[in-house]
Amino acid sequence: MTQLAIPGIRADHGRRAVVQPVRRRRRLGPGRQIKFGAAIGPVLLLISWSIGSATGLLDPRILSAPWTVVTTTGDLIADGRLQSNLLTSAQRALAGLGLGILLGTVLALLSGLSRVGEAILDGPIQIKRAIPSLALLPLLILWLGIGETMKVVTITLGVFVPIYIHTHNGLRTIDSRYVELAETVGLSRWHFIRRVVLPGALPGFLLGLRFAVTGAWLALVVVEQINSTSGIGYMMELARTYGQTDIIIVGLVLYGALGLLSDGAVRLVQRKALSWRRTLAD
Repeated sequence: MTQLAIPGIRADHGRRAVVQPVRRRRRLGPGRQIKFGAAIGPVLLLISWSIGSATGLLDPRILSAPWTVVTTTGDLIADGRLQSNLLTSAQRALAGLGLGILLGTVLALLSGLSRVGEAILDGPIQIKRAIPSLALLPLLILWLGIGETMKVVTITLGVFVPIYIHTHNGLRTIDSRYVELAETVGLSRWHFIRRVVLPGALPGFLLGLRFAVTGAWLALVVVEQINSTSGIGYMMELARTYGQTDIIIVGLVLYGALGLLSDGAVRLVQRKALSWRRTLAD
């Protein structure tokens, strides 16, 4: 007589079936991705802010209400001040970010692919890492003045360190079997860098880029409040002089939104570029 196998039910000597509980596999990962999950935290923060303002828990002289910030933003857009200052800030941030990425990547390659390069470069960069870029501001002002060069250099100094650290780490953690394989097949130095080094260092570089984009906006906040005549930071500093809390909040919200969007863009690139990896986040 043929016995039918039913999941969760075991036949006992062909006469009766014994029901056994089906054990479900316990998921140890973080679970499935939540649609628009990245927006949940900021939306909750906005709701808390609105409730605090509507109920009077938040004094409008200390923290303006969200609807006041929206109205002020509309006024700033209407008279053209917001667009002008935002364009200036974006140009400074992009210039510093671009130079920082280029400098950090080149230094990481020189240090990561050569013991001599590491001996010369790594120590000074680690020293720079321990010194905040903002602590160098007095010296940079003496050297470069208070013009655009000082601002871009300050942002660059804040950006290149995370790019260097994470790209260098990505280089040094490339599996040695790939290096042996490249030596076995006789790859040239250039082909070794293009086919083994750069793909291997890409996860570290993209992680460093996430730190770098937020670091660029952080450095921009400070440098624009030092003798600037344009930019979001200048607009906030001018508002502080006249006690305009709502304009200061507009600037802070703008910086936060730019940082969040920049990080989201890098994470999207990271997901596309590293789609071949299966990680806990998948």
